[in-house]
Amino acid sequence: SKREIKMRKLDSTKVRPLRSEQLLRIEDHDFALRPGFGGSPIPVGIDVQVESIDSISEVDMDFTMTLYLRHYWKDERLSFHSTKNKSMTFDGRLIKKIWVPDVFFVHSKRSFIHDTTVENVMLRVYPDGNVLFSLRITVSAMCFMDFSRFPLDTQNCSLELESYAYNEDDLMLYWKHGNESLSTDEHISLSQFFIEEFSASSGLAFYSSTGWYNRLFINFALRRHIFFFVLQSYFPAMLMVMLSWVSFWIDRRAVPARVSLGITTVLTMSTIITGVSASMPQVSYIKAVDVYLWISFLFVFLSVIEYAAVNYLTTIEERKQLKKRGKTSGMYSIDAVQAMAFDGCYHDPDVDMDLAAFSDRCEENATRARATSVSHVGTARIKRKRSLKGNVGRIILQNNHVIDTYSRIIFPSVYIVFNFFYWGLYI
Repeated sequence: SKREIKMRKLDSTKVRPLRSEQLLRIEDHDFALRPGFGGSPIPVGIDVQVESIDSISEVDMDFTMTLYLRHYWKDERLSFHSTKNKSMTFDGRLIKKIWVPDVFFVHSKRSFIHDTTVENVMLRVYPDGNVLFSLRITVSAMCFMDFSRFPLDTQNCSLELESYAYNEDDLMLYWKHGNESLSTDEHISLSQFFIEEFSASSGLAFYSSTGWYNRLFINFALRRHIFFFVLQSYFPAMLMVMLSWVSFWIDRRAVPARVSLGITTVLTMSTIITGVSASMPQVSYIKAVDVYLWISFLFVFLSVIEYAAVNYLTTIEERKQLKKRGKTSGMYSIDAVQAMAFDGCYHDPDVDMDLAAFSDRCEENATRARATSVSHVGTARIKRKRSLKGNVGRIILQNNHVIDTYSRIIFPSVYIVFNFFYWGLYI
């Protein structure tokens, strides 16, 4: 009646609908219900444009992706008359007043719609009731990674989309343009990965309490760049193993040199292994890099054990020789090689005098010995320098233990064979 109309106009609590809402007759319909409620499921087409893959985290086993998510469906309740057959575009204010699909990301950890400078939401309505709903979203989702071949691995991740409330009896999700529904930016790149492929697929998900749901998959394969790990892990490990082989060419009686070299390489390998493990998740299986580093660590450790065996066997041999020789003037005779190990200088046995005899003569005639020793020591030094040039290499080679001789060949050969098998298996 005229009175009710007048009272409705005078009611200040009523918010007058916008012109767009009047044109779409939003107040005439109940948009809490899906389009075609009670009939066949409403088809909702999806297409996605991936803007960027922001990060891949091995520790958290997830990835972060920014994308444009677009929905297509038809709602005849939003149809309107248009003489030019033009669509109308709206922002996020109208979204809250109409029905939109409740698509969510399965296995999502966190996600958000961008809101700078305004909320990145777009709604476009066509005269026949077809609707386009677009969002710009950043989402972080789980990626179940397998690190058994790390860092020579390829990871397959997927972002899954599904309706939260409407099962397959009410809503049917599908890729709008088939395999072409998924597009990517040409400039997408990652620091540690090369993106091999993007693909779209679909399937069904079952929940015991609510039934079957349509699910869409955004699949992408990531192949890891290995050059970084070659420089940071593999190459230093190779150098440490080869450095440990230097010990086999050092005289077996140079205990400080060989022990310090062995301990240094062992500690360096331990540091490399610790650094790699700190940047990786604590998985219960062995990774490819673990195989290489621990085998390299074993080679370095065995080089230390090899010298321990050489030193032990050398000590036993010297004891046997000393027992055969007996004692001379209350002192064991010191040969040239032993003296070189003690003072770091080469000693010629034909020139150097016996230490005990030299000490007695010095006590008997100090004055004459001092004058004689000057010329004698000078002559000895000249002879020692001459003999040093030609005999040091021969003396060291002759006094090397047989274990050192075999180790110079066996260690490098076995390590090379291991590298052939390793790289052939994992590449």
